[in-house]
Amino acid sequence: MRTTNRRLMILAALAAGALALAACDRGAKPGAVNAADMSLGDPAAKIKMVEYASPTCPHCARFSLDVFPAFKAKYIDTGKVHYTFKEFLTPPNDVAAASFLLARCAGKDKYFTVLDTVFRSQQEMFGGAETPRDVLLRIAQSSGMSEQQFTACVGDEASLKALNERVDKAIKVDKINSTPTFLIDGKKIKEGEISMAELDAAVAAAGK
Repeated sequence: MRTTNRRLMILAALAAGALALAACDRGAKPGAVNAADMSLGDPAAKIKMVEYASPTCPHCARFSLDVFPAFKAKYIDTGKVHYTFKEFLTPPNDVAAASFLLARCAGKDKYFTVLDTVFRSQQEMFGGAETPRDVLLRIAQSSGMSEQQFTACVGDEASLKALNERVDKAIKVDKINSTPTFLIDGKKIKEGEISMAELDAAVAAAGK
């Protein structure tokens, strides 16, 4: 109960500071990449793509599993597109937050691997015999973490605060209100699921 109360206090403080955050970043370009973001590909690539997504969003999972591998092979791995993943929270927010904290604790080199595993495990988390915590713990252990390390990771209040600040910025500054949302070169191209054909067209248009 005390941990829950502390988290509620953190969220309240973040809400109180949201306007100040928006004022500070008012001039920032939507989808601007910073050191806290997770990215793939060549930073010098001409085209920049940003995805806002959540581990508990089924539409995000379908994109991650069904479309992203082909997009990555065609554009990211070939140096044509620099891709950035921006974290967003969807219900149940506590599970989404724990998933992101786990991915970050696993290390930058394992972040996307852990996130991919979480997406693949959505049905187990919400429709199986295991609880979300059970599933996330298993993922943590498969990435080399002990149960003690996992518990400390998902309970770290400083990391939770930083995550909520990133999400706050996405809402207040970047005007993101649904997942997945995709931007190319700072321009919103799609809210919701996107096909490979749509991505091909968007990349082609950006490359002109």
